[in-house]
Amino acid sequence: MTPLRQHRGLVAPLHRANVDTDQIIPKQFLKRVERTGFGEFLFFDWRYLEGQPNPDFVLNRPQYAGASILISGSNFGCGSSREHAPWALADYGFRVIIASSFADIFYNNCFKNGMLPLILAEDAVTHLMAQAEKAEPFYLTVDVENLEIRTDQGETYAFSLDPYLQQTLVEGLDDIGRTLQHEDLIAQYELQHG
Repeated sequence: MTPLRQHRGLVAPLHRANVDTDQIIPKQFLKRVERTGFGEFLFFDWRYLEGQPNPDFVLNRPQYAGASILISGSNFGCGSSREHAPWALADYGFRVIIASSFADIFYNNCFKNGMLPLILAEDAVTHLMAQAEKAEPFYLTVDVENLEIRTDQGETYAFSLDPYLQQTLVEGLDDIGRTLQHEDLIAQYELQHG
């Protein structure tokens, strides 16, 4: 995985709570076994009306083209446990999702795919979402190493993260990568017990 130490990105505001995994990536697009190719179907039922882009949906607005930080309402990623939801978000280009709360399985699946699900207080989420909804582009710098978010206007927000999950992102390690860090010990064990 690509390490995520610090990320500066354009913020797209998704003013919805309880965004479930069926809305993130609808079931009819789950025919792939690769982790790629899902981005074009992200939020499909909201992004398209009768096959045409919905001009009212946030990701179809020109000012949010290329956004890599999504800010949304509470309970993001609820619903089924499919890992395709973080795959679709990552394939679309998001590295950070900010909300006041996440569904547990979705939250953990994000880390396994090199994406940061960042929890902030509801009032901070509301404030940042309002900033992102203004006509001019709104950027955030997310510093995973120092557990801090910075706006270009000088505001800072501290956040907390389990040290294990923080290390996962900073070092770009998935479960297999973590296991391979102990390859010498594994080989030694196999020699002794082989």
